[in-house]
Amino acid sequence: MRLWNMARYLARLGWRVTVVAPAPALLRNPEGSERVTALLAHEGIRYLVTDHRWRCLSPQDLKCWNQNIGWLAGGVCRAIARNLGVEKAIGWVTAAEHACSSLSSKDVDLILASGSPYVAFRLAKRLSERLGRPYVLDYRDPWAGNPHNERSSWVNSVQEETSLLKDCAAVTIVSPSWGVGLDRAYGVGAKLHVVPNGYDPNEMAEVKAYDFDHCAIVYTGTFYPPKRVISPFLAALKHLKESLGTGSNRWCFHYYGTDERHVREQAERFGLTDQIKLHGKVSRREALSAVKGAHLAIVITSIEDEGTLEDKGIVTGKIFEAIGVGTPVLLIAPKDSDAITTTEATGLVKSFLGTDIQGMASFLKKVVHGQVPNANNVEMFSWENIITNLDCVLRKALPGTAQV
Repeated sequence: MRLWNMARYLARLGWRVTVVAPAPALLRNPEGSERVTALLAHEGIRYLVTDHRWRCLSPQDLKCWNQNIGWLAGGVCRAIARNLGVEKAIGWVTAAEHACSSLSSKDVDLILASGSPYVAFRLAKRLSERLGRPYVLDYRDPWAGNPHNERSSWVNSVQEETSLLKDCAAVTIVSPSWGVGLDRAYGVGAKLHVVPNGYDPNEMAEVKAYDFDHCAIVYTGTFYPPKRVISPFLAALKHLKESLGTGSNRWCFHYYGTDERHVREQAERFGLTDQIKLHGKVSRREALSAVKGAHLAIVITSIEDEGTLEDKGIVTGKIFEAIGVGTPVLLIAPKDSDAITTTEATGLVKSFLGTDIQGMASFLKKVVHGQVPNANNVEMFSWENIITNLDCVLRKALPGTAQV
């Protein structure tokens, strides 16, 4: 969604945008793929469709032979790739480079690559060298030191990242803390710019709120144990249940995502199975509908009180979608997190440490009784406003007086 909004709003500012991406037909669970061509044409965006080799490295996301012998062969390939530190999207680079072979220096003024996958950065440099045009790197997550990666960064990845950052014209990243970490590690300096995530007001306006017949509390997305888990919030719900007693206002916690087992186990642990509904994996449209119809959305970056710099830099895009549809947010994050400081001015986000169970329970009780925060200055996270910052960064990276 970050890339789509970048492309869409840059095109509206007059950039001639060409998107290079795998064919939707290659995706295992494409969502809205039938609308892609029409949407891009409507925005005046050119689409270079690519193949994707070695799809067996990402069987959850890409269509591949993943049954019987295919599953076994794919598993061997994935094990070898993990041991060698090979990125799962490695098979996309050659295919994408082939799709871009028709481009000349007359077609391109600037190359913008977003990661992950970080092989896109490698492609950007190759195209830059062939076309003689500068490239800009956009970090949606840290590469080395990613807080959600289980393995340590491989030496060759760090060396490659150093080279790519040295030669790029500019770098954008989603949060200040991640920017600090990147600068400390690589000395990016003045090339570094923070361009946060946001929401598309046009998309949010089209979302139809789900009509819950009770006070609905909603969480959408995945968990990353041990730092991003549902346990502290369910502990707060247990306190809420005990304080309200029987015959009180109806409320229910709804989970939308693939980690149903985790939520179910914790719900049993806290005795909340009767007031929790698991919806499984749903479409983006359905998830947004639930968030818009909810009385409260839950966002968790880390349950630890004192987070690392990487933990503090997590500012997930879904927090802005909740803000965009006007739904209050209960945020669980470490002290001084960017997610707290960045969204504080909106008035919709109430933040808690993972250990503040009683504080969360008290806030939840107010929500159940209809006392919710009011929105303020939410437009600051609209892509209509965010894009002006990115536009400025990209124009400064252009060589000479090139036109866009």
